[in-house]
Amino acid sequence: MAARDQLFLLPPLFADPKAGAGRFHCPECAQVEGLLSYFPFLRSRLEVNYVDFARPRSDVIALVGTENQGCPVLVLGGTAPAQVAVRHHAPTGRNFVSGYAEIAAYLAAVHGISDPHP
Repeated sequence: MAARDQLFLLPPLFADPKAGAGRFHCPECAQVEGLLSYFPFLRSRLEVNYVDFARPRSDVIALVGTENQGCPVLVLGGTAPAQVAVRHHAPTGRNFVSGYAEIAAYLAAVHGISDPHP
């Protein structure tokens, strides 16, 4: 059995001194959170991890490298269907998808959620 896919998200409230005072959220992470709310069974199929906004994000880097530590990112536990475009991190041998659109397409193809309306 393949390992579970690992989803990395930023928490809903974080500080970013470079952006000014206040608390922020990541719009794409919020969209993925919406999918987890619409399709709660995904939480039992995915390993959902929240990482700090501050970089480096060591848990993500260990799997897909420094250059791919942006969130949201879904690190695959196995292989993806041919119709799903995935990226590959050669040094770790891991496949992943990142950003809301890629993650939603993967979840539709692999876990049977609905496609976003065009």
